[in-house]
Amino acid sequence: MGFVSGGELAARALVSQGVNTVFAIHGGHLNPFLLACSDLGVRFVDGRHEGASGHSADGYARATGGLGVAAVTAGAGFANCLPAIVSAHLDRVPLLVITSSPPLRESELNELQGGVDQVAVVRPITRWAHRVTSTERIPDLVGLAVRKALAAPPGPVLLDIPVDVMFGEVDEFRVATSGAPTAALPAPAEPVVAEVVRHLETAQRPVVVAGNGIRYAHAADALVAFADRAVVPVFGQMGATGLPAGHALHAGGAWNLGMLESELGSRPDLVLLVGARLGRFLGGRTGSMIPDDAALIQVDVDLSEIGRVRPVDLAVVADARETLQALTAAVGPARPDRWDWAKQVVAVNRRPSAFADEPAEIDGRLHPYHAVRAALRALDPATTVVVDGGEAAGWVWESLAEVEPRDIMGFGGYLGLLGLSTGLGIGAQAARPDGRVVVFCGDGAAGFHIQEIDTMVRHGLPVVTVVVNNALWAQSVRSQHRDYGSRGEVISHLVDTAYDRVAEGFGAHGERVTTLAEVGPAVRRALDSGRPALVNLAVAYGPEPRTAAGMGRKPATDEIAVPYYEAIPKSPY
Repeated sequence: MGFVSGGELAARALVSQGVNTVFAIHGGHLNPFLLACSDLGVRFVDGRHEGASGHSADGYARATGGLGVAAVTAGAGFANCLPAIVSAHLDRVPLLVITSSPPLRESELNELQGGVDQVAVVRPITRWAHRVTSTERIPDLVGLAVRKALAAPPGPVLLDIPVDVMFGEVDEFRVATSGAPTAALPAPAEPVVAEVVRHLETAQRPVVVAGNGIRYAHAADALVAFADRAVVPVFGQMGATGLPAGHALHAGGAWNLGMLESELGSRPDLVLLVGARLGRFLGGRTGSMIPDDAALIQVDVDLSEIGRVRPVDLAVVADARETLQALTAAVGPARPDRWDWAKQVVAVNRRPSAFADEPAEIDGRLHPYHAVRAALRALDPATTVVVDGGEAAGWVWESLAEVEPRDIMGFGGYLGLLGLSTGLGIGAQAARPDGRVVVFCGDGAAGFHIQEIDTMVRHGLPVVTVVVNNALWAQSVRSQHRDYGSRGEVISHLVDTAYDRVAEGFGAHGERVTTLAEVGPAVRRALDSGRPALVNLAVAYGPEPRTAAGMGRKPATDEIAVPYYEAIPKSPY
């Protein structure tokens, strides 16, 4: 036994919880922690901006289905990381952020990198936030932070270790310890399972919508087994893929739900949400994706989430994996006609795009549909595809059914955060060193964290970034022009930046592509380079992907259109 610093205690506690990778940027407040992690063999992926490092930890959590850890310095580093914390909060990502602050004894002295109560700032956007006040408590508080992050529903936590507590040394004999969580997850009661089965067996047109709850419950195999047994088509919500690509019951993204009536002339009469939340990514209160007259069953570990947007017919407050396993064991063989419905639904995901017959170029630039489709078709099977928000996401959805990704992440999340994809790509590649990660983003999103290509280069992370470049904030321009005409296009035009040359400046492989014939070969060269790479697609502005078009609707005569949300009523006065 001897004396040990707070930083070493924190590092030991993380290792005891199974943490082996930390995303960070150096700050003097963290020195004892950084040194101890290095001595213990923890892998550091140090970025160029704390926000991107937070997103990287987020991507790592999504890829592993476990905890992501970021370490950022006090004050400015903490402030830079806030968007990542908010995003993880809204998307239910288990993220532990370790930060520091000025010495407790210097509080309220206009100290450097202080003057703000960091714990108070993040308390509304975390599952738990705490300031450590004694060095010997660090191990048990780290353990508590991990349990809070992974508890149902998961989310971000913050542990603030002031610099005097971090550098302070205590006798190891006085140190509190804490074990890793091992509790069983909640399973549904037998009567509830029986009621779900009754709904399934009487429904004519059932569907499942699988959300990111599948990811953190490690329920992918249980979802496959249930779908196969019940013969129910499965949609993936937002970044969740649902079933593996190529599976006979894989119905694609939940956006396709809105297409069933026009394509098939019928809609689901039963919707089973498993780890998926109602709201913007399922049509809000419009009924456009989940019919108002469909029976709705929601499986979620968080009781408060059930019924948030509309009443449900049956609530199942339980773990996704436990629920799916119980349903698979209880449900009987599916009726023969169930396959007829399932095949029709799955076929909608593979329908020809409305843009398929449009020209390859528009005004001398690539048609975005054809360009993105060619890029996707050049990917290897089992690639992790990370997608940013905006119109680039819409163009990816148009052709995603033509590839077989291992995983899909991003789409801006509930925060609608542009630039998220760069960090997610880094985290996913760090978690999956033997697989390939390809990021798709627009030129607007590319500018948020393009400096992280340097991070990819330094750490040998061969992420390929495909920039869908139309020199515009395209979604904004459409909304502005639709509502106000050309005079409304304020601060939404960019320039045709050579993002490929920026990537080359950081030491990555870069190419600009201006012809459709070169898109696939350019993406292949980027992948085959074995290095971080960026492919800059010079696309046209003009056509609008269906997902982007759905961000707003034409208002009635007594309503006012607002971007992204329901139209608001005009004042009667």
